[in-house]
Amino acid sequence: MVTILFFAQLKEELGCDKVELNIDADTTTIKDVYLKLQEHQPNWQKIFKDTLILCAVNQNMADFATEIHDGDEIAFFPPVTGG
Repeated sequence: MVTILFFAQLKEELGCDKVELNIDADTTTIKDVYLKLQEHQPNWQKIFKDTLILCAVNQNMADFATEIHDGDEIAFFPPVTGG
């Protein structure tokens, strides 16, 4: 099982800030989780496809090829700008 956190605009559009997802042998990368979330909640497909998304694993920046493991915390968030 992995914990998936959503932040900022993504959190607002999805209507939740956290999801737990069972992973299996076919779920080995961030991209696999990303696709599984869209299967789990089909109405999220458009939101994910229309939003530029960054990700982190265990509070370290990651990309969609990053491998995941049971117990990991994955965060998805839009790019942020500061001033």
